Amino acid sequence: MTTSLTGPAVTPPDSTVLRTGTLSWLFPRRSALAAALLVPLLLLLVALAVTASSTGMSLSQTLSGLLGAGDAGTTMIVRDFRLPRVVVGLMVGAALGLAGCLTQTLAGNRLATPDLIGVNEGATAAVVATAAGSATGMVGDWWLGPLGAVAAAVLVVLCAGGAGSRGYRVLVVGIGVSTFLGAVSDLVMSRENDNTAGGVFLWAVGSLNGRDWGVGTPFLAALVVLVPLSLAVGHRLQLLRFDDDMASCLGVDLRRVRAAALALAVALAGLAVGVGGPISFVALGAPILAQRLSGPTRVPVLGSALTGAALIVAADALGRVIAPVELPVGVVTSVLGGPFLLWVLFRADRTTGKA
Repeated sequence: MTTSLTGPAVTPPDSTVLRTGTLSWLFPRRSALAAALLVPLLLLLVALAVTASSTGMSLSQTLSGLLGAGDAGTTMIVRDFRLPRVVVGLMVGAALGLAGCLTQTLAGNRLATPDLIGVNEGATAAVVATAAGSATGMVGDWWLGPLGAVAAAVLVVLCAGGAGSRGYRVLVVGIGVSTFLGAVSDLVMSRENDNTAGGVFLWAVGSLNGRDWGVGTPFLAALVVLVPLSLAVGHRLQLLRFDDDMASCLGVDLRRVRAAALALAVALAGLAVGVGGPISFVALGAPILAQRLSGPTRVPVLGSALTGAALIVAADALGRVIAPVELPVGVVTSVLGGPFLLWVLFRADRTTGKA
C-alpha cells in the first residue's frame, strides 16, 4: 500500500489518502492519534476503578482477588462485584457517548442529546413504571428502557415534523416531551410507599450499583451489533454537514441515513438508561470532548464511545472514594455537567462558528 500526496485543497489537513489499486481510503491521522491516546487512558482508569473503594482494600489485595490468589472474600468482592460493575460502566458510557454523537450530528446542534430530547426520560418512565406497586422497589426490567426510548423518540419526531434539518425544533419539542415524561414518572412515584420510592430513587439518579454479568452479557451482545452499525452510519453522517442538495449529489440517501442514525441513537440511549439509569452529562460532554481531540472535520463516533466510557468509569470510581458514603455515578456526572454546559454555551463551536 502506498500513500498518495494530494494538495490541501483536496485532502483535509488532518488526513492522508491511502491508495491500493483502484481503492482509496482517507485515513484520519488526528482521529487515530486521539483513539490511540484514549485507549491506554481508559485502561488506566479501569485499573483505578477496580482498586477504588471506601473499604480500604489495598492494591495488592485487589490484584490478588482479581487473579484468584487472595482469600475467598476478597476474590468475591473483586470478581463478582467490582469487575462486572466496571465493565458495565464501560458499556454504559460507550453507549451514551455514541448516542450523543449521533443525535448531535443528526440535529446539527451540540445540545441535542438524548438527555434533552426526551429519549432518556422515556426510557426512565418505562422502567420506573415497572416498579409501581412493588413491595421492594427493585428495578429489574431494564430491557424496557429501549422500548420507552423508542416511544419518546417517535413522539418527539412526530411533533417536530420530522428529524430532517430541524435541529432547533427537535430540541425544543424534546425539552417539552422530556419535561412531561419526567412529571409522569414523578407522579407515579409520589403515589407509591416510601419503601418503593426509596428503592427506585437510587436507580433514578443514575447508578451502577448491583449491576453484574446478568445484565452485562446481553448488553454486550447488543453493543456488538450496534457499535459497528454506528461506525458505518457515522461515516455517512460526514456528508450531512453539507446542505441537503449537496449531500444528495454526493449519493447520500438522506432519509435512510437520518432514520438509521436516529434509530441507533435511541437504541443505544435506551439500553444505557435501562441498565444504569438516566446518567446525565455523558451524552453531552463525550462527543464535544471527542470533537476537540479529533478535529472539526470528522464526526467523532469512535472517540465519543471511548470518551464516554472513560467519563463513566472515572465518575463511578470518584463517587466511591470522594465521600464517606458512596455517591451514585449520576450525582457525580451531574456535578461535573453543570460547569461544562456553561462552557459549551459560552464557547463558539469550531465547526459552525455558533455558540
